[in-house]
Amino acid sequence: MKALLAGLALVLLLALVSLFTGVSDVTPAALLSGTADGRALDVLLESRVPRTLALVLAGMSMAVAGLIMQMLARNRFVEPSTAGVVESATLGMLTVMLLAPGLPVFGRMLVATGFALAGTALFLWVLRRVPLRSPLLAPLVGIMLGGVISAFTVFLAYRYDLTQSLGAWTLGDFSAVLAGRYELLWISGALTGLAFLAADRFTVIGLGEGLSTTLGLNYTRVFAQGMLIVATVTATVVVTVGSIPFLGLVAPNIVSLAIGDNLRRTVPWVALLGAGLVLGCDILGRVVVAPYEIPIGPMMGVFGAAVFLLLLLRRPAARA
Repeated sequence: MKALLAGLALVLLLALVSLFTGVSDVTPAALLSGTADGRALDVLLESRVPRTLALVLAGMSMAVAGLIMQMLARNRFVEPSTAGVVESATLGMLTVMLLAPGLPVFGRMLVATGFALAGTALFLWVLRRVPLRSPLLAPLVGIMLGGVISAFTVFLAYRYDLTQSLGAWTLGDFSAVLAGRYELLWISGALTGLAFLAADRFTVIGLGEGLSTTLGLNYTRVFAQGMLIVATVTATVVVTVGSIPFLGLVAPNIVSLAIGDNLRRTVPWVALLGAGLVLGCDILGRVVVAPYEIPIGPMMGVFGAAVFLLLLLRRPAARA
């Protein structure tokens, strides 16, 4: 418990740093003394606070969604960005732009969720029919599936002159987050809480269908709940801020190496680590080339890819 509280304190510290990092001159001393002008306070309330909340919610939910997907696929190397789920949600967004461009944001999220759910089901269906002699083949299957979906999406975007919009959905960027433009992420936060409540059932799901049924669990229903959580969280994050690659892969694996696979214990840690990684990458992206910003997509992609390679290299050593 003390370690968890220490982790929470670190995430809160990163959130505080995020509030006061940026081009605009917003400082704690000026705000506390009452000498800050109205513009500084507006920047804090309309931009910095919503951005920080969005970072925390997106980081927590995507990390937990990756953990659930690993339980469903029974493979430590899969997550929404390596299983075609993100690409499916992006295809859903493009479909909305083509067929119903006036649809409200919530409606777009629902359509993207449907496409993400279909992409999740397709990936899991393919996994069951491909002989996987190594756990490393599962993410390769997902990346190839995502590549096919992405190629079709790019073709449609190029055909109908929507490549600029497509770039906004595939590149995670929190710079445009303002009050009134991030609230959908509270749905992801609520689903993260739901995942914690159902953690024991998802742990049993990770043992396989046969053993889960023997233990009295309704495998089909819990499996469907997990798919719905993964699809909804992915779609909500893609619609709001774009794709955050490898987050759902890195956070669960780091936590699993440290404290094991019991989701009742790991979900809070995965959520905290996901929020901390997103906050850290976003802060770093704001200061590296200040006053310009590097979007969080490339920052998290570089860090996540490096950790992914370390996990792949570590696996043979663990077997020896």
